[in-house]
Amino acid sequence: MRNATELKPGEVRLGVVQWLVRNFASVEIFLDKIEHQIQSFANYGVDFVLYPEYFSMPLLSLFPGAKERERLVAMTGITNHLMEEISRMANTYQVNVITGSIPELSPAGELRNATYLCRRDGSVEKYLKIHLTPYEKHAWHMAPGNKLGVFDTDCGRIGIQTCYDVEFPELGRLYADSGVQILFVPFSTDSQEGFFRVRHCAQARAIENECYVAIAGCVGYMPEVSAIEFQYGESAIFTPSDYAFPQGAVKSQLPANVESIIVSDVDLELLHNLHHRGSVRNLQDRRKDLYHLEATEKLKLPLEIELDLDNPLSNS
Repeated sequence: MRNATELKPGEVRLGVVQWLVRNFASVEIFLDKIEHQIQSFANYGVDFVLYPEYFSMPLLSLFPGAKERERLVAMTGITNHLMEEISRMANTYQVNVITGSIPELSPAGELRNATYLCRRDGSVEKYLKIHLTPYEKHAWHMAPGNKLGVFDTDCGRIGIQTCYDVEFPELGRLYADSGVQILFVPFSTDSQEGFFRVRHCAQARAIENECYVAIAGCVGYMPEVSAIEFQYGESAIFTPSDYAFPQGAVKSQLPANVESIIVSDVDLELLHNLHHRGSVRNLQDRRKDLYHLEATEKLKLPLEIELDLDNPLSNS
């Protein structure tokens, strides 16, 4: 693991997992694979590890059921065990882990798409996918979340949006207004068309909101589970588009449909410089005298602190 002397102020090291769907003979074998990965990321000095949406879906093969929704409900019986173990790993190896998404049941018995932030200090928080796809709504009868996924961490203020969520620019702007510097987007797409919707929208969020966006997806073919029978993905880290950032606004990107990882550094100081000295300044130049965006009472922000453009590390 890196020690503090190796870190520049505002520098954050990201790890992104491009996850190959496959059969697991048991839950413990699944968790063993995750632990080996998190330990390896810790050896690289990573601050955050991002897993894809529905990366736990291969475990459905362990839960028989007449319908896929029944199998999902059965699988929620191990959700707490999965989260306890991944939280232990995050604390043991001192890496913040974003779990992609795992199905869970609400106290009222509603099926939900949940992503967990397992901090390296042992604390755990949860984000529920706000925008459900037609398939999630009509085939699985899932219930949506209604709270923004904005969280303070030891490496700054981050946001989580799950797959379809990133295709709604209003949501990303609310995150930017609450000071998010790194947006994490776990996704699961079964076609190139679906993937490119996620990719292009994620790139737009990075540019228009002057932040970093990391996306992580599943890849491969698993006919035993129809929900992930086909998976297409190209995981990546996107940046704003200006002189201080890579040409094309892509920090790192994996090739399609191979199991692999990204380890890459992002610099929060560059975001501060962009806010003040960028060739264009999307956040500052908005015409708030003509239009504005605000959350309803139902969509309460967990943090009511707006981005301080005069302090580069105000949200760190």
